[in-house]
Amino acid sequence: MKKKKLSLIMMVMFVGLCLLGAVGFGSKASAEELQRDAIYRLYNPNSGEHLFTPSNYERATLVNFGWKDEGVGFYGQGYTKTIKVAHVYRVYNPNAGDHHYTANYDEVQHLVKVGWHDDNIALVMPYSLGEPVYRLYNPNAKAGAHHFTQFKYERDHLIKVGWKDEGIGFNAYSSFK
Repeated sequence: MKKKKLSLIMMVMFVGLCLLGAVGFGSKASAEELQRDAIYRLYNPNSGEHLFTPSNYERATLVNFGWKDEGVGFYGQGYTKTIKVAHVYRVYNPNAGDHHYTANYDEVQHLVKVGWHDDNIALVMPYSLGEPVYRLYNPNAKAGAHHFTQFKYERDHLIKVGWKDEGIGFNAYSSFK
């Protein structure tokens, strides 16, 4: 009788562990990693500039002003207490009407010193998770001189037509999950 009870308890525990494994134990990091924010990509046909924003309001406002909505460019890191994030700053050049993004705060300080406006933290991105977002520079452009993309084919095409590869600007997720 004792053997039967012990076997039954062991079998229930085994089934319980199997169910937990199928559902997933889940850690805080993996649950938080799934919290991702859409970063919208917009294009200004007048200046050639791309703008990135997590704000639906800013996106709708710019579309009303003639910007083209290119959908989600990539995904940023949602609220987290455990995943290390990178703050990506946005600065604005009032002379050229150009926005620029950088995870390097020293670069922000330099650009502000030479007349750019600090738009503060624009994007919260994964520090070491996700995939690279490539940063390119067009030496012939007056506005829209920098471009950011996760697509290698887009990066390679721009390099072929004269843009300068500036490496990886920051990381992002390519999908919501």
